[in-house]
Amino acid sequence: MPLKTLFLNPPSFENFDGGASSRWPATREIESYWYPVWLAYSAGMLEGSKLLDAPTHHVSADETIEIAKSFDFLVLFTSTVGWTGDHGLARAIKKANPSIKIAFVGPPVTTDPDRALNECEVLDFVCRREFDFSVVEFANGKPLNEILGISYKDASGVIQHTPDRPQVEDLDAMPWATKIYKRDMDVTRYNVPFLLHPYISLYSTRGCPAQCTFCLWPQTLSGHAWRKRSTDDVAAELKWAKENFPHVKEFFFDDDTFNIQKARTIELCQKLKPLGLTWSCTSRVTTERETLKAMKDAGCRLLIVGFESGDPQILKNIKKGATVERARDFVKDCHDLGLVLHADFILGLPGETKESIRNTINFAKTLDCETIQVSIAHAYPGTEFYDFAKKNGFITNEKMEDGGGHQMAHIEYPGLPVEYVMEMVHKFYDEYYFRPKAAFRVVWKAIVNRDVPRLYTEAKAFMKLRAQRNKASRLKKEENALKAQESVSLNA
Repeated sequence: MPLKTLFLNPPSFENFDGGASSRWPATREIESYWYPVWLAYSAGMLEGSKLLDAPTHHVSADETIEIAKSFDFLVLFTSTVGWTGDHGLARAIKKANPSIKIAFVGPPVTTDPDRALNECEVLDFVCRREFDFSVVEFANGKPLNEILGISYKDASGVIQHTPDRPQVEDLDAMPWATKIYKRDMDVTRYNVPFLLHPYISLYSTRGCPAQCTFCLWPQTLSGHAWRKRSTDDVAAELKWAKENFPHVKEFFFDDDTFNIQKARTIELCQKLKPLGLTWSCTSRVTTERETLKAMKDAGCRLLIVGFESGDPQILKNIKKGATVERARDFVKDCHDLGLVLHADFILGLPGETKESIRNTINFAKTLDCETIQVSIAHAYPGTEFYDFAKKNGFITNEKMEDGGGHQMAHIEYPGLPVEYVMEMVHKFYDEYYFRPKAAFRVVWKAIVNRDVPRLYTEAKAFMKLRAQRNKASRLKKEENALKAQESVSLNA
């Protein structure tokens, strides 16, 4: 029998979903919960295991510690933002259960395994990049020095790094994540504002060949090598999921980029169409109209699209591989076909200026996507963006959040103060959603879907975060004014 293993997305900040389930490790503007898909694969390979998604199920740290007492092995998915808290939780679990073995997985331990092992003395090992089989092999009794893709301290306290583990190629051999959801999770607790509720997410591929400099996932975990499940395997899982979750209204492909290969996407759509599902997915603006039509015909409802910026130079700087002209054509195709768009934008990317921010806001309004998300650029360790910002002295501090897990600007370019970026995030939302057309669309959608309480909750959460960011911006201005005053006094 393998070690009795607990796979944990740990409790953290209020409404925080940024560990095992999120490409953007921070609390979102509106309370959202994404599925810990990565943990589900390993959990499905170990008899007697349990996947605990603490944030979504509102399991406290004390409750988590109590649950961990009955397990032999803990696999904790950590994040950059949750790093300190995760260390403290691991120590508390070890104190309550001294015999338990503990491994950390996730982007931070991939980028700096030495730091993890030196800062958290209770760790038995950490996994670099894809960890599925590394933790399974340990649970089945394989010695640490024979497990690929891990780092650990040997008996003398010296850190050892085993050779990198090859990426998983045969994705069809992996368990179905949805079966672990059925076993361990309450799917009604998962909520994303622009997806139908309840929803279920899964992967049909791993990796992303795009080279976007800021994107965390391909650079630290999933890699740039694009690997795909067979279309038969994906369709079979969705057929099973539809039968076992009759109350679920939407399925979401949370791939790094779902439709990057035309032929494969169309083939999958042909097999999804008979199932009569409503589904959504990630997408790039380079997707052709023929592919989009096949997706719509097969039940696709919504696409999450990373437009990032409306400034041509910014798109070049981040190696987006797309243009504003192509983005406009893509949006026109989607709207002609009846596809809904959730558009992602980021302020504070390399080369950002006040003018480029204005270009992005104006660009977004011309696209007129159904919903948007505006994020503050964060340079996460392990990304090309981080290396750029660090080298040029643009990182004002390593702290990326406000103490509650909410994004705060931590990159400052000449002529672009961090407080200005935070203010423009709110101005972006205001200009976008307070247009009569956009405001009517949001309210009408809530009425038609009989979801007015949900809209009220989301609006309340957003205004709370807005107040927090406004306070942070005000304090930063006061700090800068004080420094300027002190400088004048010293020079007088």
